Amino acid sequence: MDYRVQARRIDAHGSLATAKDARVTLDTDLAGRRDAMNPVELLLSALAACMLKGIERVTPLLNFQIDAAEVRLEAVRQDAPPKLTLIRYEILVDSPETDQRLDLLHRNVLKYGTISNTLSGAVPLEGTLRRKV
Repeated sequence: MDYRVQARRIDAHGSLATAKDARVTLDTDLAGRRDAMNPVELLLSALAACMLKGIERVTPLLNFQIDAAEVRLEAVRQDAPPKLTLIRYEILVDSPETDQRLDLLHRNVLKYGTISNTLSGAVPLEGTLRRKV
C-alpha cells in the first residue's frame, strides 16, 4: 500500500495537510497555536489512531466484546539533538472480557500496527492496556 499526504504553508502561523478528502491544520507557528496540533502531537495522534484501528481490526477476529476504547499518550523529548526518547501509552477499554483476553488484545494491537511497529524501531514504546474503571 502507498500513502500520500500533501502539506503547504499557509502563512507564518500555520500550514495545511491534505489526504484524500481530509484536511488537517498544522501548528507550524514558532510561537505555537492552541487550535492545531504540532508535529509531535500529530505523531502521537497517528499512533493513537493506529492502536484504535488495530482494536477495530482484531476484535471481530478474536470474537472480542468491546463497548469503548481510549488511548492516552505522552512523549519525552530531548533537546540536543532534538528527538523523542520515549513514548508512553495507556489503552483503556470498556469490556467484559477476561484479563487474559485483554492481554491477547494488547499483544495483537501492537503486533499488527503499522505505526506502532515503525515507531518502536526508532523510540521505545512503553504502555499498558487495561480495563476502564
